[in-house]
Amino acid sequence: MDIIELKEKVKKGYVITRDEAIEVYNSDYVKLTEAADEIREYFCGNDFDVCTIINAKSGRCSENCKFCAQSAHYNTNIKEYDLLDEETIVKDALDKYNRGIPRYSMVASGKGLTPKDIDKVCSITRKIYEKAPDIKICLSGGIISEESFEKLKDAGIKRIHNNLETSRKFFPEICTTHTYDQKIETIKAAQKAGMEICSGGLIGLGEDYEDRIDMALELRKLKVHSLPVNLLNPIKNTPLENNQPLSMEEVNRTCATFRFILPKALIRLAGGRALMEDFGTSTLKSGANAAISGVLLTTKGISIEEDMERFKELNYNVKAV
Repeated sequence: MDIIELKEKVKKGYVITRDEAIEVYNSDYVKLTEAADEIREYFCGNDFDVCTIINAKSGRCSENCKFCAQSAHYNTNIKEYDLLDEETIVKDALDKYNRGIPRYSMVASGKGLTPKDIDKVCSITRKIYEKAPDIKICLSGGIISEESFEKLKDAGIKRIHNNLETSRKFFPEICTTHTYDQKIETIKAAQKAGMEICSGGLIGLGEDYEDRIDMALELRKLKVHSLPVNLLNPIKNTPLENNQPLSMEEVNRTCATFRFILPKALIRLAGGRALMEDFGTSTLKSGANAAISGVLLTTKGISIEEDMERFKELNYNVKAV
């Protein structure tokens, strides 16, 4: 396979196969990253989607995801609290919007939000829009019904986040308290309600690169708009505390291959970027074109001001895409 020829075929609308994606991943590193960046520029230009998140509901999660500090199954000594009050979230959203971040996401721990939580999120969303009509608001709330998604959409939630985390094959190694199909059903319910989807996963869980490819192929079938790529940050007292972070080459090969599989998507650097030796700069030259900036959930992020300068130096045009 000639990766340059394949790149040109992708630019003309060709949909690569699983076997071709495996070859892409294992191709010459420089050619791979340069080709992925060219595909990114061809389909997406220099538009760059930046979001920021708030840990809106923390800890006490019933699910046993092996990577997560917020699971009640592990003793990680994090702060635990119910859904934050309206004033706190609105103030935080406006602060980050005024610092240049066009997209804001509320992230809630737990298997799914209660009906009371859904109503509260709707009220908070409307209040944010009263103060900042141009902001784009997203939600990560676990397994939610189509009826609740319709309520959230009516309130102004633009995009729903629900990670597949990894491949269908590897998922049972990571979580056994809910299923892969429950995640897919949730994504489809949000789509039926007319919402955009942000869904990706973690790399460095112990999966192999073919698991990452299989996840991306599943996300292509689901027609996701935004694909967050989290690099595992091993948390003490979780089952994955001794996992070693992936090398930058592995991260970049992964994101570049994702660009070949989903040429028009937002490939979003998410959690774990602070672990990268270059804070993801090389990945943003390897096909990625979005990021989460600022404070994360239970781990260190990168300051908004540093990031905005970094994105500017890379000639990216920050906006909500």
